[in-house]
Amino acid sequence: MKKMLIALALLALPGLTMASSGGSHLMTAPIDLHNKASLQKGAKLFVNYCMGCHSLEHQRYNRMARDIGLTDEQVKDNLIFTGAKVGDTMRNAMPKADAKKWFGVTPPDLTLIARSRGVNYLYTYLLTYYEDPSRPYGVNNAAFPNTGMPHVLWQLQGMQKPVYAVHKDAEGHENKTIEGFELVQPGSMSPPEYKEAIVDLVNFLAYVGEPIQLERQQIGIWVVLFLVLAFVVFYLLKKEYWKDVH
Repeated sequence: MKKMLIALALLALPGLTMASSGGSHLMTAPIDLHNKASLQKGAKLFVNYCMGCHSLEHQRYNRMARDIGLTDEQVKDNLIFTGAKVGDTMRNAMPKADAKKWFGVTPPDLTLIARSRGVNYLYTYLLTYYEDPSRPYGVNNAAFPNTGMPHVLWQLQGMQKPVYAVHKDAEGHENKTIEGFELVQPGSMSPPEYKEAIVDLVNFLAYVGEPIQLERQQIGIWVVLFLVLAFVVFYLLKKEYWKDVH
């Protein structure tokens, strides 16, 4: 049932039209926290491409392993590159003082980024980098104009340029918007493969933002069922007590 709902959501996904002057219409991220294979691939992407600058300071390796279907040995062999122990939190090895000196600002911890920004924002952000020679790193972003973060996944996606459309408003002023992208330098992944990889990465960050989310939802279902059953019992009890009252 859940997969059917996700499929319907994908069919209803609106076209992407982005304003170059500020932000974009967000695409819907088809995440599925039940998909442990996706969570595992997302974890791999994060530690290989994101963790050089960003940490997950409130997430422990062994808790992640248990939740996404990995053993401690698999995590130690494949997901830990800093000499950390499997019971440690997922911190990177970059000193914060050095990071601020090199980048001008300390790269933020991403433990709660999916909850603060939303999964649709993250999905759109990671898909809408484009070439911009005027920027320090040669790239810009449709979801976050003038972003200070380089496109760390460019080897996977390749480089793309925006396709603009010009529209006139009611007063005759021309507004330039991004209506899509054109791939100018292929990456190691095809566009569909890259989109799937970004779904995995966003899925993993959604899990990290609230590891107990699925358990909470299951408990919530049982609580609602209990309340419905209690209502029926209390209603019948009330009728029994008041049947002789006129």
